[in-house]
Amino acid sequence: MEETKELTLPEQTRDQAKNYFRQGLNCTECVMQAFLDIHGSDLPPEIISLATGFGGGMGHTKNTCGAITGAVMALSAVIGRKQPLAKETMAERIQELNEIYDIEGRMVHEMEEKFGTLICKELSDPHGDFEGKARKKSCMQMIGDCAEIAMKYVQEAEGKTK
Repeated sequence: MEETKELTLPEQTRDQAKNYFRQGLNCTECVMQAFLDIHGSDLPPEIISLATGFGGGMGHTKNTCGAITGAVMALSAVIGRKQPLAKETMAERIQELNEIYDIEGRMVHEMEEKFGTLICKELSDPHGDFEGKARKKSCMQMIGDCAEIAMKYVQEAEGKTK
């Protein structure tokens, strides 16, 4: 009998994001909603509306990939500044930003290295018709990968590895 392997949080997030794509959520919504489901958040559920316009490479313009944008949003939900003016000086605010940008930047660079680009058009054009099955299959894989990578960085930020 084969043992069933328990999925890690990043793997669960990947699978959930892909499932949302099958249900008609856009790329950014998939990654963000999967993050909210798996990780949890004190943010209101309506926060997903902030992700909607980033789908299709920002309003279907095929610019920055929406799955990557969703990953940045998900990680920011954890490490982003909740009160940007809480630091007393501009220097402290900039230092805080630089610490956030460090981890966000590492995540985005990992994605760029993995996919070869961050641009929706460059990722989708090799698959032909944007409404075609090949492009949708490729995007679903990217959505899953971005959700998984984002959760990995969330866990790193929180000092967890499970």
